[in-house]
Amino acid sequence: MILREASGDNISPDTPILVGAGQHIDRWDGQDSARAPSPQSLMCTAAHAALYDCGAEEIAAHIDVVAVTRLFADSLSGIPGAEKFGKCENLPHYVARENGITPKRAVYSVVGGQTPQALVNEFAEEIYAGRASAVLLTGAEAIAAAKMALRQGMTLDWSDTCDGDMEDRGFGSYFVNGYEIANGIGAPVQTYPLFEHALRARLGKSRTEHAADMAELWHRFSKTAATNPYAGFRKERSTEYLSTPSDENYPVSDPYLKWHVAQDAVNQGAALILTSVHKAKELGIPQDKWIYLHGYAAANEKMISERTDLSRSIAAEKSLGLAFETAGISASDAAHIDLYSCFPCAVFIAAEAAGIDWRTRALTVTGGLPFFGGAGNNYSMHAIAEMVLKLRACPNDYGLVVANGGFLSKQAVGVYSARPKHDWHPVSSAGIQAEIDTIQPMARLEGNMTAEIESYTLGYKRGKADRAIVSAITENAITENGRILARTSSRTENIEAILAGLANSALDPIGRKVSIEARGNSNIITAIAQ
Repeated sequence: MILREASGDNISPDTPILVGAGQHIDRWDGQDSARAPSPQSLMCTAAHAALYDCGAEEIAAHIDVVAVTRLFADSLSGIPGAEKFGKCENLPHYVARENGITPKRAVYSVVGGQTPQALVNEFAEEIYAGRASAVLLTGAEAIAAAKMALRQGMTLDWSDTCDGDMEDRGFGSYFVNGYEIANGIGAPVQTYPLFEHALRARLGKSRTEHAADMAELWHRFSKTAATNPYAGFRKERSTEYLSTPSDENYPVSDPYLKWHVAQDAVNQGAALILTSVHKAKELGIPQDKWIYLHGYAAANEKMISERTDLSRSIAAEKSLGLAFETAGISASDAAHIDLYSCFPCAVFIAAEAAGIDWRTRALTVTGGLPFFGGAGNNYSMHAIAEMVLKLRACPNDYGLVVANGGFLSKQAVGVYSARPKHDWHPVSSAGIQAEIDTIQPMARLEGNMTAEIESYTLGYKRGKADRAIVSAITENAITENGRILARTSSRTENIEAILAGLANSALDPIGRKVSIEARGNSNIITAIAQ
């Protein structure tokens, strides 16, 4: 057994370390608007907890960077309260002011659930290079409060301002293109089912078999959430409950029921503090607080319609490979794991990419996005904060965090341990990104045609299927692997027959023929072979 070293004296003083972690959940009951949490109040409470966790009273005075994970309200339209309740216009400086911090840099991140791990990767390098002394990362969502206030006709005021220059990084790279949106995908519940069914088909599983796998996976995640004081939904769910449609677990999109998907109705915040070994020693931060980033990587996928295999994530495969390589370990060495869990396929695909058997390993430290809660882009900051605590308690262990943004679009990976990292150096993901970029994209098919269903989903309204989306492939004289996306529309003739054909559990839609007609910018499903 290798014991943790008692001293960090032989570690490079520039080595970046995590020294503080904080989380907060507010279970506001909707009775008093003055007590309702706001995103900024949740961030401030989590940041205060992280500062206290460091065990050094002077740490706030040495933080020169504050970076905030982008709110969902600033990431996409339709988020409750985004317009009605106002917002804080400068979150990094607000959090800094409320916690006695005077940063030289204030950063507001891009969109995506990969952000927390990506920020750790980025600012670990900044600390190593001497461009930052200590960094506070934080983020939060108060979507539960917003939804409750809207239901009750209650007014909340989240507007605020704060002076100081802020580096607003905007949306970042887009997750979908106009072609994909015109043909029905773009929202998570419309898109992830295409990955889920494609994975099921590749594994040779029936719909019933895969539903059982999803229920078993989520049952295990819910058990973890049930014991986590920061989880939004602390209730163990049985496999029977999770696989059976009910008033509380209704269909949202085939093959998903409500509790198969991320639940955003939470009021949660998390924060992390990074610094260097040198600064930690200077401030007297106890070494039993130090957590090292042993390996990391990040990569982006092609657009959904361009990917050669909807059942895989090349970005996850390559990011995991590079992170393990730089950490000098394999997946079997990671005692604690948190795989991003917005939908079951995100876990299945990441586990497969890492070489992990999901049936024999615990794959969450929080309870996952359906049960811990999907705190917008910031979920994985909770996973990292939880990982910090576990690794402090088990200082010889390694932990793995996989963070995902968009539609398996952006992957960021971190390997952590309380074991010192003797040879820390920046890791470039440029090589793996170049490999992904040079993959020949799937050709886009156009025009009227009959093709073979590669994957599909049904959307539901009030428990009844009311729309369909398919990804179909065929061969033509120009390319061997062409793909076309198509959907139904309210003007689709015989739409009931199409929906019934896709919902027919006795006859798997994958591999069946679909007739598609091009209408303007959209491809419309006109018939499904029976």
